[in-house]
Order: sequence, then C-alpha cells, then structure tokens
Amino acid sequence: MGKNNLNKKDVINEKLPVQTLGILGFQHVLVMYSGAVIVPLILGAAINLSAADIAFLISADLFTCGIATLLQVVGFGKFIGIRLPIIMGAAVITLPAMIMVAGSEGLPAMYGAILISGTFIFFLSFFVVKLIKFFPKLVSGCLVTIVGLSLTPIALQDMAGGQGSPSFGEPKNYLLATFVLLIILLVNKFFKGFFKAIAILIGLIVGTIIGGFMGMVDLTAVGDSPWFRVITPFYFGMPKFTLTGALTMSIFATVAIVESVGMYRLVEDLCETKISTKDISKGVRAEGIAQVLGAVFNGFPYVTFSENAGIMTITGVRSRYVVISASLFLIILGVIPKFSALATIVPSPVLGGAMLALFGMIGATGVKMIGEVDLSNTNNLLVVACSIGSGLGVEAVPGLFSKMPEIIETLLGNGIFTGTFIAILLNLLFNYREIFSKSFPTNSKIVQSTDS
Repeated sequence: MGKNNLNKKDVINEKLPVQTLGILGFQHVLVMYSGAVIVPLILGAAINLSAADIAFLISADLFTCGIATLLQVVGFGKFIGIRLPIIMGAAVITLPAMIMVAGSEGLPAMYGAILISGTFIFFLSFFVVKLIKFFPKLVSGCLVTIVGLSLTPIALQDMAGGQGSPSFGEPKNYLLATFVLLIILLVNKFFKGFFKAIAILIGLIVGTIIGGFMGMVDLTAVGDSPWFRVITPFYFGMPKFTLTGALTMSIFATVAIVESVGMYRLVEDLCETKISTKDISKGVRAEGIAQVLGAVFNGFPYVTFSENAGIMTITGVRSRYVVISASLFLIILGVIPKFSALATIVPSPVLGGAMLALFGMIGATGVKMIGEVDLSNTNNLLVVACSIGSGLGVEAVPGLFSKMPEIIETLLGNGIFTGTFIAILLNLLFNYREIFSKSFPTNSKIVQSTDS
C-alpha cells in the first residue's frame, strides 16, 4: 500500500527534461488561450473600451493567470494552494456580473467588486465544505443555463458587426460569423484530442485571416504596441466600492468556486490520488487570493480551467512541473504587449461566431446538469421552471423594478441574480431535509466547469 501511494505521488511530482516541460507547458497555454482572452475581449466590446485598453486587459489577464496558477500549484505556506496540476483562468461565468458593474459604474467599481469578492472567498474557504450543500446540480444547473442564454444577445450583436458599427447588419458580417461557427463545429466533429480542445482558437485565427481579406482587420494596434511593458497595478484607477457590485460579484464568485471544487475532484481522479477537505479549503483560499490579485493587476476572478484536465488525459502526463512551465509562459506573454494586441484585431463577426458557440455550450452544459437531477420529482421541476423563467423573463422586460430602491432594482433587474436567488430559495424550501442531513460528498465530483 505504501509503495502504491508513493508511485501516485510521484505522478504529480514527476520531474521531466526541460525541453519536454517546455513543449508540454506551451501546449497547455495553447489549449487555455482562447478561454483566457475571450473574457477581456467580450468585456471590452460590451463596455466599448478602446483597442489599446483591451490589449492591456489581455496582457494583465495572461500575466495574472500565470501568477494565480503558481499560487495554486506551488502553494504558499501550509494553508494556501491545493498543489495539484491545474491551471487557473478567468471565469467566464462571472462575465455578466462584470459587464453589469463595469457598464453602469465603470472599471474601478468592477475591480472594487472583485477585490471584495476575492476577500469574501478567502474567508469562505474556512467554511466551503458546508457551503457547497446549497449549490447542488439543481441550483448550479439553473444558474449555468441562465448565464449561457443571457449572454447570447452579446454574441448576436457582434455577429451583426458590433453595436454602433457603421456596417452593423450587413450580410458580409453574418457570412463571416457563420463561417467561423462552421469551422468550430467541423473541428469538433472531425478532430480529436489537442485540435478539438483548441477548436475555438482555430476558429478565431482562421476567421481573422478571412476577415483580413474582406478588409475587416486593422493592424494599427499591433504596430503601436511596445515589445515590453510592466503590468501596472490599478491601471484603470483605484478601486471603488459599491454595495450592489460587491453583492453581485460575490454571488457569482461563489458559484465559480463551487465549480472549481468539482474540478479538484476531477483532477484527483485523473492523478489517482486523494485530497482531503483541508486540501479543498487550501485550494479555495488560493482562488480567493487569486481574485484579489486580479483586482490589483487589472485581471478578473480566476478559477480552475477544465480544458487542461482534458490535456492530461490525452498526454498521460500529470506532473505539476508541466503546469509550472505553462504558468511561466503565461507570465512572459503577459508582459509582451504586441502579442496581446494581436487578439484585438479579431473582427467583431469572428468574435460573435465564436461566442455563439461558447455561450451555447455554457447553456447546454447547464441543461445537462439539470438533466442529471431527478426531474420526475415535481418539486425539482418547479425549481427549474421558476428559476429559469424568472431569470430570463426579467431580462426581456426592462423597467420592471424601476419604482423600487436602486439596489433592489439593480439586483432583481439582473436575470442571473434573480434566477439564482429563486433557485436557492426554492431548493431550500423543497429539499431542506436532504441539504441539512447529508455531509459533503468527499468522493464525488460536484459539478463540471463551464469554462470550456
């Protein structure tokens, strides 16, 4: 028994030749790259940031991804970091909250909200085992479904050319967006392994090349960018703190953490090892600190990425040192602005086609999670019906809460907040016995990540 445990531990701590570490590490970067840059691209387009500001967001994101990954994989002291071969990345599921706060109150308010939510997650890590009971697949599935469906209009706007664009609605925009979506679908159908994992990245690259021939690509941002730049803390101004922003971001960050715990369990199985509830707390603590770092270095809330777990399955390599190599690549890429500026030349229709696939997958993942719940139980059906119905409904009818206090109007006017709040309440109402009688399922996956 002792020998087996030693071998399993060696899988995680296996030291490979430097060349091999470099190749496998860069492969991890390629797999997670589209998932990493899509968040600043979508956020920047949604709140009308300049190409230069979006490029800086991408640089800051890659840089902070690398630091957050090191914090999680290497650890800090005895209480921070789960020390499994996992990569951290910006949480797509928090996009609606960031767009809402940044769009109405500005980027400093968004970073203030992320700073508060990161601090909240850090302290929550001491009680995370008890908290997870309140986010079963029934609740998380409703939330993920609403997130995917509510983000779809953003994708459609970009498919049409981008809101406010002089070419908005022109047929060539839809043609290019459809072509990108078709590429992503064909890569998923006919390829396996590594190429399937980077389907969205392939779609973005090929679509941008085609867009260049159609006169939609402007390389000015790349030419104007320097070769090296230090990531400046609080680049967009000192954080501003609002109650609405803090509450909204903390709720979304909590759900993202529940997903991360599911990924811990998945990697635990892949590495054929065992992690304790204390290990889970250390991992969540690292993610809380990573969110605080995101606020300081102009990044985002960071969670465990699912795409990279798939690469470990394909390659059979589960060494932490490979992930450390990947994190160093991310930090280096983050301080090369020309590299980040390349992502800003992606035409809006190309981004829209890729986003439609991404957001559709998020929504479909939510439906899948709900499908794993016993829907022959009428109570569960009512939770789903009321949660998704109200979540999508309030988004479709503006001004529903205009005569209520501002904080109520802001929170309830956000369909994701409303849908999640109702799902939690109804689940407590109908399933309180199961919630308070069961302990944390230490040997099962909680939920699957939606950051794919």
